[in-house]
Amino acid sequence: MNETKVLVERIKEGIQEKKGKNIVIADLTQIDDTICNYFVICQGNSPSQVLAIVDSIKDYVKENTGIKVYAIDGIHNAQWVAMDYSDVVVHVFLPDVREFYNLEHLWADAQLTRIPDLD
Repeated sequence: MNETKVLVERIKEGIQEKKGKNIVIADLTQIDDTICNYFVICQGNSPSQVLAIVDSIKDYVKENTGIKVYAIDGIHNAQWVAMDYSDVVVHVFLPDVREFYNLEHLWADAQLTRIPDLD
């Protein structure tokens, strides 16, 4: 398994650690001119859960891979937080904001993998 796929797996585990829901992994590797190779999209039920998921991802990835997040945006209102890991961009949404922006539909030509919720 290459480093990027390991990173995606650790991000997923960090999300699940804080009960993030509706995880979708969008493989963008077959699409030209994208900003990254993968999107990992998920949601939390409240701003505090969104922030807990973000912290969990950041800590879990660093502990298990040594990789640090390059940038995090959206922390102030915690409705949509984007985390930049260069090859992977993580989007943590509140449910209504996720529905509004509908990234999965925007990237409909990507290969989408839906991860079942743990509970």
